[in-house]
Amino acid sequence: MHVIDKDTCIGCGACEGTCPVGAISATDDGKYSIGEACVDCGACAGGCPVGAIAAE
Repeated sequence: MHVIDKDTCIGCGACEGTCPVGAISATDDGKYSIGEACVDCGACAGGCPVGAIAAE
């Protein structure tokens, strides 16, 4: 599964739009997180402009 580094995430939402299964959502702090529905395709990592997403 991929994870989002909350310290690096800028809250732009680019990753959310790239996820084919809708596993990414905004959190209360304005950042994003990847849920259990993640199929580990890596599309989100390529969509993040700051490189905040990596394989766990």
